[in-house]
Amino acid sequence: MARIAGIDLPDNKAILYSLPHIYGIGLRTARRILAAAGIDPARRTKDLTDDDVAAIRKEIDGGYKVEGELRADVSGNIKRYIEIGSYRGDRHRRRLPVRGQRTRTNARTRKGPRKTTGVLKVKAAPAAAAPKPAAGGKA
Repeated sequence: MARIAGIDLPDNKAILYSLPHIYGIGLRTARRILAAAGIDPARRTKDLTDDDVAAIRKEIDGGYKVEGELRADVSGNIKRYIEIGSYRGDRHRRRLPVRGQRTRTNARTRKGPRKTTGVLKVKAAPAAAAPKPAAGGKA
Protein backbone atom coordinates (compact mmCIF):
# COMPACT_ATOMS: atom_id res chain seq x y z
CA MET A 1 0.00 0.00 0.00
CA ALA A 2 1.49 3.31 -1.08
CA ARG A 3 1.51 6.06 1.53
CA ILE A 4 1.79 9.60 0.19
CA ALA A 5 1.23 12.82 2.17
CA GLY A 6 0.08 10.77 5.18
CA ILE A 7 -2.69 9.01 3.21
CA ASP A 8 -2.82 5.30 2.39
CA LEU A 9 -3.81 5.06 -1.26
CA PRO A 10 -6.13 2.22 -2.36
CA ASP A 11 -4.17 -0.66 -3.92
CA ASN A 12 -6.62 -1.93 -6.52
CA LYS A 13 -7.23 1.37 -8.29
CA ALA A 14 -5.23 2.94 -11.07
CA ILE A 15 -2.82 5.49 -9.63
CA LEU A 16 -4.67 8.22 -11.56
CA TYR A 17 -7.78 7.50 -9.45
CA SER A 18 -5.91 6.80 -6.21
CA LEU A 19 -4.18 10.17 -6.01
CA PRO A 20 -7.45 12.16 -5.61
CA HIS A 21 -7.88 10.48 -2.21
CA ILE A 22 -5.36 13.07 -1.05
CA TYR A 23 -7.05 16.34 -0.01
CA GLY A 24 -6.08 19.01 -2.53
CA ILE A 25 -5.50 16.70 -5.51
CA GLY A 26 -8.18 16.18 -8.12
CA LEU A 27 -8.10 14.30 -11.42
CA ARG A 28 -6.54 17.18 -13.34
CA THR A 29 -3.78 17.66 -10.79
CA ALA A 30 -3.20 13.90 -10.61
CA ARG A 31 -2.67 13.82 -14.39
CA ARG A 32 -0.14 16.66 -14.14
CA ILE A 33 1.74 14.97 -11.29
CA LEU A 34 1.94 11.62 -13.10
CA ALA A 35 3.09 13.27 -16.34
CA ALA A 36 5.83 15.17 -14.50
CA ALA A 37 6.91 12.00 -12.66
CA GLY A 38 6.84 9.97 -15.90
CA ILE A 39 4.41 7.31 -14.62
CA ASP A 40 1.69 5.61 -16.66
CA PRO A 41 -1.70 6.71 -15.23
CA ALA A 42 -3.23 3.27 -15.92
CA ARG A 43 -0.82 1.43 -13.58
CA ARG A 44 -2.34 0.07 -10.39
CA THR A 45 -1.16 1.51 -7.12
CA LYS A 46 0.02 -1.91 -5.93
CA ASP A 47 2.25 -2.26 -9.03
CA LEU A 48 4.26 0.91 -8.33
CA THR A 49 7.88 0.53 -7.32
CA ASP A 50 9.42 2.43 -4.43
CA ASP A 51 11.14 4.70 -6.96
CA ASP A 52 7.78 5.54 -8.57
CA VAL A 53 6.24 6.39 -5.19
CA ALA A 54 9.29 8.52 -4.36
CA ALA A 55 8.95 10.39 -7.68
CA ILE A 56 5.27 11.11 -6.99
CA ARG A 57 6.09 12.22 -3.44
CA LYS A 58 8.85 14.52 -4.70
CA GLU A 59 6.51 16.08 -7.29
CA ILE A 60 3.77 16.69 -4.72
CA ASP A 61 6.17 18.13 -2.13
CA GLY A 62 7.74 20.35 -4.78
CA GLY A 63 4.77 22.36 -5.88
CA TYR A 64 1.44 21.47 -4.29
CA LYS A 65 -0.27 22.29 -1.01
CA VAL A 66 -2.05 19.19 0.22
CA GLU A 67 -3.68 17.78 3.35
CA GLY A 68 -2.86 19.62 6.61
CA GLU A 69 -1.19 22.66 5.07
CA LEU A 70 -4.09 23.22 2.64
CA ARG A 71 -6.73 22.64 5.33
CA ALA A 72 -5.00 25.19 7.57
CA ASP A 73 -4.95 27.74 4.72
CA VAL A 74 -8.64 27.24 3.97
CA SER A 75 -9.68 27.53 7.63
CA GLY A 76 -7.43 30.60 8.01
CA ASN A 77 -9.14 32.24 5.04
CA ILE A 78 -12.57 31.55 6.53
CA LYS A 79 -11.49 32.98 9.90
CA ARG A 80 -10.19 36.08 8.11
CA TYR A 81 -13.53 36.58 6.33
CA ILE A 82 -15.35 36.30 9.66
CA GLU A 83 -12.91 38.64 11.40
CA ILE A 84 -13.16 41.44 8.83
CA GLY A 85 -16.96 41.17 8.84
CA SER A 86 -17.42 40.50 5.14
CA TYR A 87 -20.66 39.12 3.71
CA ARG A 88 -18.98 35.76 3.10
CA GLY A 89 -17.74 35.70 6.68
CA ASP A 90 -21.25 36.43 7.94
CA ARG A 91 -22.63 33.52 5.89
CA HIS A 92 -19.94 31.23 7.33
CA ARG A 93 -20.71 32.41 10.86
CA ARG A 94 -24.44 31.69 10.42
CA ARG A 95 -23.73 28.33 8.75
CA LEU A 96 -25.64 29.28 5.61
CA PRO A 97 -24.65 28.79 1.96
CA VAL A 98 -21.85 31.17 1.02
CA ARG A 99 -21.97 31.25 -2.77
CA GLY A 100 -25.37 32.74 -3.54
CA GLN A 101 -27.59 29.65 -3.41
CA ARG A 102 -31.23 30.04 -2.44
CA THR A 103 -32.21 29.26 1.13
CA ARG A 104 -35.98 29.57 1.09
CA THR A 105 -36.09 25.96 -0.03
CA ASN A 106 -33.22 23.47 -0.24
CA ALA A 107 -29.88 24.23 1.49
CA ARG A 108 -30.62 21.35 3.88
CA THR A 109 -27.03 20.13 3.81
CA ARG A 110 -25.78 23.42 5.17
CA LYS A 111 -28.74 24.29 7.42
CA GLY A 112 -29.30 20.81 8.86
CA PRO A 113 -32.60 19.05 9.48
CA ARG A 114 -35.76 21.15 9.47
CA LYS A 115 -36.83 22.72 12.76
CA THR A 116 -40.60 22.99 13.07
CA THR A 117 -41.80 26.49 13.89
CA GLY A 118 -45.25 27.87 14.58
CA VAL A 119 -48.03 26.98 17.00
CA LEU A 120 -48.06 23.53 18.50
CA LYS A 121 -51.37 22.04 19.68
CA VAL A 122 -51.62 21.45 23.42
CA LYS A 123 -53.44 18.35 24.68
CA ALA A 124 -56.94 19.11 25.97
CA ALA A 125 -57.34 18.96 29.74
CA PRO A 126 -59.32 15.96 31.03
CA ALA A 127 -63.07 16.53 31.59
CA ALA A 128 -62.81 15.95 35.36
CA ALA A 129 -60.72 19.08 35.72
CA ALA A 130 -63.41 21.31 34.15
CA PRO A 131 -65.41 23.37 36.75
CA LYS A 132 -68.96 22.10 37.45
CA PRO A 133 -71.86 24.57 37.29
CA ALA A 134 -73.51 25.47 40.57
CA ALA A 135 -76.55 23.33 41.53
CA GLY A 136 -79.92 24.79 40.58
CA GLY A 137 -78.41 27.78 38.74
CA LYS A 138 -78.46 28.51 35.09
CA ALA A 139 -75.29 28.28 33.24
